[in-house]
Amino acid sequence: MRYIRKEYREKNTLAEISVLEKVENVKEYNVIIKITNSKLTLNEQLLSLFNTCDILSKEELNGASPVFKRYFLSDIANQSELLQSMITNPKECAVSMVEQPPLNGTKVALWAYFQSDIEKAQWESNLFQVKHKNSPYTHLWGGSAFNKAANSEYQTRLIFNDYIMQLTNNNCTLAENCIRTWLFVQNVDVNYAGVVKARNEVFVTQNLTDKTHFISSTGIAGRNADPKVFVQMDTYAVKGISQQQVQYLYAPTHLNPTHEYGVSFERGTCVKYDDRRHVFISGTASIDNKGQIVHVGDIRKQTERMWENVEVLLAEAECSYQDVAHLIVYLRDVADYDTVKELFDNKFPDIPKVLVLAPVCRPGWLIEMECIAIKCN
Repeated sequence: MRYIRKEYREKNTLAEISVLEKVENVKEYNVIIKITNSKLTLNEQLLSLFNTCDILSKEELNGASPVFKRYFLSDIANQSELLQSMITNPKECAVSMVEQPPLNGTKVALWAYFQSDIEKAQWESNLFQVKHKNSPYTHLWGGSAFNKAANSEYQTRLIFNDYIMQLTNNNCTLAENCIRTWLFVQNVDVNYAGVVKARNEVFVTQNLTDKTHFISSTGIAGRNADPKVFVQMDTYAVKGISQQQVQYLYAPTHLNPTHEYGVSFERGTCVKYDDRRHVFISGTASIDNKGQIVHVGDIRKQTERMWENVEVLLAEAECSYQDVAHLIVYLRDVADYDTVKELFDNKFPDIPKVLVLAPVCRPGWLIEMECIAIKCN
């Protein structure tokens, strides 16, 4: 993995980029753009972000096309309308917007995923389709799916039911084709239990059990612009994949199976193609192989144990931190930001990363992170 760091002083932005380019065909770019001047207005920050993205696309990304974008916002109820109005081509890629305030004190940050040499993407059943030339695979991305049912349990159930129908319309199933989900939960300490109950029950109907497999996922605090939305979901699936190409990651020396404490997701998933592998690490915290929180109350030691857990998961997929394309780090307490930023800057100075305010699903976990790794075979 090659890393690029570009500071645009006139734009008040910092762009961190990972590049997978040691392959003949599709190149992949993961981009994190952060605002460096918190005194700018929302309009100014968004303009800087969009302008930086345009510059990068031409100068550093060699004309690659965006596949997925997630905007991290500090106050989504007052920001989403302006953001949506500034997206000139809403069909350009799958888009996610979530209130998870960037912890550097700014109003917005962006994770964007670009690929080269993709055929024209088309929308089918509200999923963004990406197909590479001469490839048997179609990649299906979804962003910010939600509804307004009565509570988090019903909302989660309906979100998954709608997604299952979207997959069916694309000749896919949840069990065979879905690789990754992200569940953003308003007031996670209150509403996460309903998410867990609904997901567990839906998964059983789809032959997703502790005897088969689950889906890699992050379940974390995050808000929609509408206060009646308690849950929203981003998704990624691959049409044309076989189960022989998919490896589920467990790291039993460090982590326990999630079903042992009543939840249903995989710790990580590796998808193997002829020329590369994609590794999706779920939201991972400071936990041991008995399901217990490690280093209660100590943000430094929780961070170090979290790194160790992720490292073991990556190794199971024959990868390391040198293959990581980007990191998303979630903190419960804004007061821990300076400590955690220093730790990450020292250990991972080059990997694109963003730190956001987003409480984890269990109060004792002070920090959680997820990542994607990409490695040439």
